[in-house]
Amino acid sequence: MHGVACLVHHIGTVAAAERARYAWASRFGERSASRLSATLPQDRPDRQDLTGAGIALVASRGEAAQAAAAMLRRRYHFADEREAKVLVALGGDGFMLHTLHQMLDGGEAKPVFGINRGTVGFLMNEWRLDCLAERIAGAKAVSIAPLSMRARTVHGDEWTHAAINEVSLLRETRQAAKIEVVVNGRVVLPELVADGVLVATPAGSTAYNFSARGPILPLSAPLLALTPIAPFRPRRWSGAILPDEARVCFRVLEPADRLVSAVADQFEVRDVEEVEIALDRGRSLTLLFDPEQALDERIAAEQFAT
Repeated sequence: MHGVACLVHHIGTVAAAERARYAWASRFGERSASRLSATLPQDRPDRQDLTGAGIALVASRGEAAQAAAAMLRRRYHFADEREAKVLVALGGDGFMLHTLHQMLDGGEAKPVFGINRGTVGFLMNEWRLDCLAERIAGAKAVSIAPLSMRARTVHGDEWTHAAINEVSLLRETRQAAKIEVVVNGRVVLPELVADGVLVATPAGSTAYNFSARGPILPLSAPLLALTPIAPFRPRRWSGAILPDEARVCFRVLEPADRLVSAVADQFEVRDVEEVEIALDRGRSLTLLFDPEQALDERIAAEQFAT
């Protein structure tokens, strides 16, 4: 990877057209820029070859991501995704989670360098066309471990799924959920009356957990956040910080009348009666970040955001 030279010069009219396209996208939007892309050459004879470094490109279906992917493919020759050693993921945080879940669901775990062409892009690096191989070679690697959720429904079905950000329980109807909270086999809350409750990883602590007024956890901290969602009783309970070896179990009280769903990131199981959650250290994932935009530093900075 370190032997891949970075392309530093724009050549001829193709390079000028690409710069014009990027400026057009910034001013007039990606839809208009996509029409401009159709007028650009589909290949360049001086494309930098990234196949030897095993760098492949995947992109979300969004217009901005697809337009950026077209620009990158004109600049670089990427490896086939099946033979890749590193993935470049173009999109937003949702697409990054989708890419990581594909690996967890049976694909080979590979380092992922995300580039933001979505909305928030907290898990992504900033969009730049140049020096892609050099950025990846100099990136800071961050390892994250997912949660494992095992959910049993009132109908007797069992589901297991991984969660990179959080596992949340949410009421399905107008009635508040009633949930018993168990940590390491001990009942810590006999009855939580709330819209729901969640367990978040440090990587996910700035997402739904933070919106529910949960704590932001440093990425390197061996901790999990246990956070209620709009709690009614106990009124003064705002959640807990648990060691990451803790095993959490949520038991839904009155599950047939007060219906509750369980969501592991984007995967939902409805009408649950019991949900077990634990960190799965055996399935760690690697994200790559520009050193000046590393995830651990972003998470630390979020604690002081105004």
